[in-house]
Amino acid sequence: MNIDFSYVSKHYAARTHEKMKEVLMDQNASGPAVFYYMIRGGKDQRNITVWEPGVVGGEYIKTYGHYHVGHLDETYWILYGTGVVLMQELAKDDKGQMVSDKVVNFKAVPVKAGDSVFIKSGLGHLAVNVGKTYFVTADDSPVDFSEKKDEASMPGHADYKKVQAMQGFAFYLIEKDGKPAFVKNKNYKEVKSYDLAGIPLLGNP
Repeated sequence: MNIDFSYVSKHYAARTHEKMKEVLMDQNASGPAVFYYMIRGGKDQRNITVWEPGVVGGEYIKTYGHYHVGHLDETYWILYGTGVVLMQELAKDDKGQMVSDKVVNFKAVPVKAGDSVFIKSGLGHLAVNVGKTYFVTADDSPVDFSEKKDEASMPGHADYKKVQAMQGFAFYLIEKDGKPAFVKNKNYKEVKSYDLAGIPLLGNP
C-alpha cells in the first residue's frame, strides 16, 4: 500500500464559535468554543465531520453552510446521531449570477445513522445536529490543500460569502419545547417554495 502522508498535518480543522457568529440567528449568544470538527481526506478518503450537540441562542448547532463553485455535486453519509440537512437554491440574475437574498426552493431532509443525502450541483447546503449526542457524517467533497487560507473553509471551491452576507440560510432550525422548529431568516427578501419535512414553522413565513 502506497500512501502519501504529505498533507497529514493539514487534515484536521475546526469551526470555532467566533467564526460561527457570522451566521447565527443570535450573534450575541454564548456557545461552545468549537461547533464542529473535521478530518479532511477528499474524494478518495472522504471527509469526516463531528458536530457537538446542543443549542446556541435557541438554535441547534450547525455547519456554516456554503455553495459550490462550478459543477460539483456531493453526497453525505450519516454515520452516527440524528440531524437535518438543509438545502437551498438561489435565484439568478440576467447574467446567471446567484442572488443572495432570493431563494427559489428550500428543502429540509431529516437524517439518522445509515441514511445518505445527495446534494446536486448549485445547491447551498448545511447540516444541523438535532440530537443529544455527537452527529457524525462522511462526505465526498474534494479538498485542495494548496489553498489553505482558512483551514475550516476548505475546499477552495466553496463559496461562504453569500451565506455570511445573509447571516445564515433562509430558515433557522431552533429548539421549541424540546423539538425542532423553523424560524424564518428575515434578511431574505423572497422564498418562493419550501419543504420543511413536517417540521413546524413559527411565526409568519
